[in-house]
Amino acid sequence: MSQRGETSEGAPGAAADQQKKKMKTIYIVYLIAALDITWMFLQFSVTPYLAKKLGFDTLWFGYLQTMVGIIQLLGGPMFGRFADLFGARVALSLACASSIVFFLLLAIADHPAMLFIHKIPTVFMHVLPASQMVVTDLSEPEKRADALSKLGLCFGVGMIAGSTLGGHLNTRYGEAFTACFGAVGSAFSLLLVLKFIPKTTKAQTPRANTESENKRKSIFNVGEITRLTKFPGVTATFLVKIVAGLPSGIFQVMFSIIALDIFKLQPEQNGYLMAYFGIVQMVVQGGVIGRLTARYSESSLLLLSIGVSSLVGLAQAYMQNVFHFCLTVIPMMFSLSVFNVITDSMLTKSVPSSDTGTMLGLCSSVQSLLRTVGPTAGGFLYVNYGVSSLGLIQFVVNIAVFVYLLLRRPKKLAEQKE
Repeated sequence: MSQRGETSEGAPGAAADQQKKKMKTIYIVYLIAALDITWMFLQFSVTPYLAKKLGFDTLWFGYLQTMVGIIQLLGGPMFGRFADLFGARVALSLACASSIVFFLLLAIADHPAMLFIHKIPTVFMHVLPASQMVVTDLSEPEKRADALSKLGLCFGVGMIAGSTLGGHLNTRYGEAFTACFGAVGSAFSLLLVLKFIPKTTKAQTPRANTESENKRKSIFNVGEITRLTKFPGVTATFLVKIVAGLPSGIFQVMFSIIALDIFKLQPEQNGYLMAYFGIVQMVVQGGVIGRLTARYSESSLLLLSIGVSSLVGLAQAYMQNVFHFCLTVIPMMFSLSVFNVITDSMLTKSVPSSDTGTMLGLCSSVQSLLRTVGPTAGGFLYVNYGVSSLGLIQFVVNIAVFVYLLLRRPKKLAEQKE
């Protein structure tokens, strides 16, 4: 009897301890993600100005961005699969180690070719998708959107810290020192991963040693990656994510050029503007999205984000100066944040927990696809039709997607009732 009593009392205690461990891991992951975004925005304070020094024009800078998009487009799904198979610690360690190499190559870049070469390690630089996988694995499905939005809060913190720090370091000490600082920061992130992140965050499942199972476990098994698109709702959500996200993706990719050519911003001023982005994103991700997801359905919030994005595009088409642009930042960051969090949450809920890393890898490949097409398309539109064309395309495309989802909604609700 006493043994039974101890067991029944011990079970809730063990569950509480397990929950504490999960929350500790999630908080450490939030810190690692915030640091990674800091180093990423630190790099944004270096690359455009170094590219200009080395003789890059708008078109060649677009080619450089396109190269990164292609590399990460190929690397994203494979990295997600790698994370599912080998665990969070190994995946995050690989991503942080790649960041160190990336910054060291940037620090010694003194020729146009070196700017292209230093982008090669980005094939493994997927700290954010790996962090999303950990948070997805350790959070309850009903709280997933809120937990993922807190990663967006980390993004805001990193954006402010990285942009401000990068602007100051680049202005006072130059590009090479700033890049070396990023390498040291990435090394610190790697130490945090090795110290605090568990080997795996997946629920333990029985293992099979059959030949088919071993083949299934191959990182390069494309069939295992593409089969996720066969789950209900995945393909439709992916198409919306790509089509509605493309115009805003083009504008984001081209923004560093717009800041330089249209707004005539210096590195330090650009840093302050990016910090403003970060503050807005922190407020939206930390204080708004959690409350919205508790009250409204994900499909309603998806519609809202696309509708707001179309209006943002219209406003950006007619902006004349940096003050006008600052007025569009709040609705722009709101629509981007809600759109990305909701689509990621919808997609991860559509697949088994054992495949969340691969699914988030596919989600990151959507962003990479936008960065691949974005620079070339954006450079062409900007050179031939001006900055207003970027906003007008965003308005037209998002309105079309909004109307499509609105017309499709009654049918979807009827299917759910049946």
